[in-house]
Amino acid sequence: MKKQIVVIGLGRFGASLASTLYGMGYEVLAIDSHEERVQNIASQVTRAVQADSTNEIALEDLGVGNFDAAVVAIGYNVLNSILATVLLKKLGVAYIVARAKDDLHGRILKQVGANVVVYPESELGARVAHGIDIPEVLDYIPLTPKYGVTKLSAPPHLVGKTLRDAGFGQGGKSELVVLLIHRKKEVLLSPGRSEEIRHDDTFIIAGTDQSLEEIIAKPKNSR
Repeated sequence: MKKQIVVIGLGRFGASLASTLYGMGYEVLAIDSHEERVQNIASQVTRAVQADSTNEIALEDLGVGNFDAAVVAIGYNVLNSILATVLLKKLGVAYIVARAKDDLHGRILKQVGANVVVYPESELGARVAHGIDIPEVLDYIPLTPKYGVTKLSAPPHLVGKTLRDAGFGQGGKSELVVLLIHRKKEVLLSPGRSEEIRHDDTFIIAGTDQSLEEIIAKPKNSR
């Protein structure tokens, strides 16, 4: 079953994020109080609705409590973003990403239930989308719609394996190439495929989104 994500606030950041998530194959419910924004995004998401995100009954009627994750992408209306976050938490959304305009706003969002706070002026919607998609992803820079460079913490199920056994590198099972490994104070550039993965490793890898998702999802699929 596809992961369901609700995006509240369809300004430039929210619309970009919603369309990116939809393009990645997720069911996306997009919500905004402005009819024009809703109409503009309608063909790029699963469902677009004009609604007041600070109205608990409206959110409950839309079933947002059943969604896997939510993004509060409201721009500069600080009060509305905080209220929406509070309501999403109250309705039972387990994972909430909220947009903040400054550090104080971010701290408040954290206190009222946001799992992650982002600052769109320095982060791209596409990066946030991939962070929701794969928690091990620390950062993501898209190069094409389905290919990018990823900063990735070592997946627990791969610790102790060599890059070859894990499927990384040219000729491997995946199409992911490890550009470097950051290990404590050491940086390994273009590591060999015999390099063993350690629990505190951080990777910079290049490859397709599908390959990244597959290599992370392996233990879930094998159970």
